[in-house]
Amino acid sequence: MELSHLVQSADLVEKGRRILAVGRVHPATYLGKGQVENLGEEVEALEIEVVVFNHALTPVQQRNLEKTLDCKVIDRTGLILEIFAARARTREGNLQVRLAMLLYQQSRLVRTWSHLERQRGGVGLRGGPGETQIEVDRRLIRDRIHRLKKQLVQVERTRSLQRHARRDVPYFTVSLVGYTNAGKSTLFNRLTQAGVYEADQLFATLDPTMRGLTLPDGQRIILSDTVGFIRDLPHQLIAAFRATLEEVLEADLLLHVVDLADNECSDQHRVVMDVLEGLGAGQKPMLTLYNKCDRLSEEHQANIQRFTERPHSLVISAKTGQGEENLIQALQKAASLKAEVFHLCIPASDGALLARLCREGHIIDRQDQDDHIRLTVSFAPVAAGRIKKTIEPLLVQ
Repeated sequence: MELSHLVQSADLVEKGRRILAVGRVHPATYLGKGQVENLGEEVEALEIEVVVFNHALTPVQQRNLEKTLDCKVIDRTGLILEIFAARARTREGNLQVRLAMLLYQQSRLVRTWSHLERQRGGVGLRGGPGETQIEVDRRLIRDRIHRLKKQLVQVERTRSLQRHARRDVPYFTVSLVGYTNAGKSTLFNRLTQAGVYEADQLFATLDPTMRGLTLPDGQRIILSDTVGFIRDLPHQLIAAFRATLEEVLEADLLLHVVDLADNECSDQHRVVMDVLEGLGAGQKPMLTLYNKCDRLSEEHQANIQRFTERPHSLVISAKTGQGEENLIQALQKAASLKAEVFHLCIPASDGALLARLCREGHIIDRQDQDDHIRLTVSFAPVAAGRIKKTIEPLLVQ
């Protein structure tokens, strides 16, 4: 069950699991009175310190449950935020998570300071003594949110400039997307030897990483590893990580990594596609990679064929390397389709032009002759548009 994996990822020890039928959601406690009483007895008997709900709780429900159960109560959104807070490493990642947590906490200050007087404001000389603690906290949180948003605007501006600079570089860009723990970072490390953190846990990757990859035909592409998606991803996180997720929008090709060994892989596939649609990336060119085929039982191994027959799909194992050759060929083909190819005849003495062609394009074929060089060169569309006027007099029909 996914909630169990989330609990483990938050370094909590699971002592019990209950699936409760809820006829209707009770505004005060989410569960019915009898269910809350039974849960309270179990919490006391097992000495439970934290109760995790696999649903979003309102601030009122969370507060009432904590009072009744006499322990910390956290919902799915809060748990995911805790995991993100523990995993963020870069300054950008920390800013994004802190903002998401403050947005979440902002609505949960209701009566948090119930031991203090709920003072009223006054008019003229008959006013109250000033701000209550809850008002102070709300103001402090609003100020911190404002500061974090200003810092993230700067980060987003920097990232935008970096993306703009990459548009001028003639590289085909590929972005790894998929459900959390589908094996994206393992595949990223196998292809690029980047050594990014990888683990069999949810949200092992929060901070995006980009590396260059040279294909067998000499083409150079950029591969990026991104944060994994999950069903019911808190809207606070989607908003906070939007600058990071926009890297997906800039990619020429998406590699959608699916955990083939997970019984819920079809649902996870749908969740990822829904998130991509929400980001405006649902129609981008995509290659689906059914990963972890090495974990399948012999019975399921026989069914792999039906996945390989799907269009724009490959079955791979990022851990063992199975299917890696087919993936490299697919990347090579995709990059070539995007490129524009020119046949040139340049003077052998024009070393500066030759160096520029090597720097901004990919030399497919070269024939050195007495006083000139015949070249077949491919360029990314941006680079082709930039150099076309220079090479027009040198084109060979």
